[in-house]
Amino acid sequence: MTEPSLPGLPGGAVLDAGELDARWADAWRPHQIAQRLTGVSVPWCVVAGWALDLFRGAQSRPHGDLEIAVPAAQFAEIRGRFAEYEFDAVGSGRLWARAGATALAVTRQTWVRDPASGQFLFDVFREPHEGGTWIYRRDESLRLPYDAIIERTPDGIPYLVPELVVLFKAKAPRPKDHADFEGVLPLLTQARRDALGGWLTQMHPGHPWLARLARE
Repeated sequence: MTEPSLPGLPGGAVLDAGELDARWADAWRPHQIAQRLTGVSVPWCVVAGWALDLFRGAQSRPHGDLEIAVPAAQFAEIRGRFAEYEFDAVGSGRLWARAGATALAVTRQTWVRDPASGQFLFDVFREPHEGGTWIYRRDESLRLPYDAIIERTPDGIPYLVPELVVLFKAKAPRPKDHADFEGVLPLLTQARRDALGGWLTQMHPGHPWLARLARE
């Protein structure tokens, strides 16, 4: 594997897929991170596949990791809740251990690692925003207040609304992403479907999920 380093960030360890599967085997579940982040002022939320399962109210499939999203400028408050763990920056197929300011500035993804075992516990996406407005990193024209993109389970775990989770999955959907879309589609209200359809039309014209939305 010979992927280049990111501009302005030399080095970094090449990530091996087989090794990563083993090192993510002890990934946390949403309730574990929610307990540790109780009382933070940061508008964080569970994203990706786990977010859809929190919306559904039950786990639908195995999850290889746990991902959360936080406003980039408030990452330090999140990091401070996990002082016993290491935060590694990830990008372009490489990992920079114990991420410092330079690595954080040119990456957006951070894996939390147990230094004793080397196991990864959860993944933090440091997302663009302007104050209390979330910005979709793939198209900055999509901007929403945080209270419009985060919902909570009955026991208080915050998760990204399903229509945005599906939008993220639409860029290069894998088999599990297609399955996630089909599984959550019957649960989406008309308002959620309309929002998703509008975003897909704008950002992924001709996407096959548009036809499915139209048939439902």
